[in-house]
Amino acid sequence: MTAQDAVFIAVAFLTLLGAFLAVWLRNIFYNALGLILSLAGIAGLFLYLDSEFLAIMQVIIYIGAVAVAIIFAIMLSHPDFRQHEPRSAFKIVRGALIAGLSFFALQKTIRATSWVAASTDGDYSIRTIGRELLTVYALPF
Repeated sequence: MTAQDAVFIAVAFLTLLGAFLAVWLRNIFYNALGLILSLAGIAGLFLYLDSEFLAIMQVIIYIGAVAVAIIFAIMLSHPDFRQHEPRSAFKIVRGALIAGLSFFALQKTIRATSWVAASTDGDYSIRTIGRELLTVYALPF
């Protein structure tokens, strides 16, 4: 196993751990922190794929704006002293069943699709992407 493989496994593990914490913890504030950890792991995966621009946008937009807004909304609206409902086994099994069926349907769709390889020709640096966003593709913004 090379160092790159070890870094990829560590970042993927952090991403999955954050996703698990975002779903499984009982305190909604900790769920939001798990979401932030998962989004940071996705930014790390973008870095691993040499997509620095997407990693920076992930951190600025999703972690810096959306996740912080979620935390502010949680802190301003949810009283911590309120009693939580116990989770029923039926709801857990139903959720796991729906998640499993969705996963297998998505997996079947992905495997049945013929994917066309993207062209690797061209300059995909941050400077070029920024220039294109501010000149050619300025209208969508």
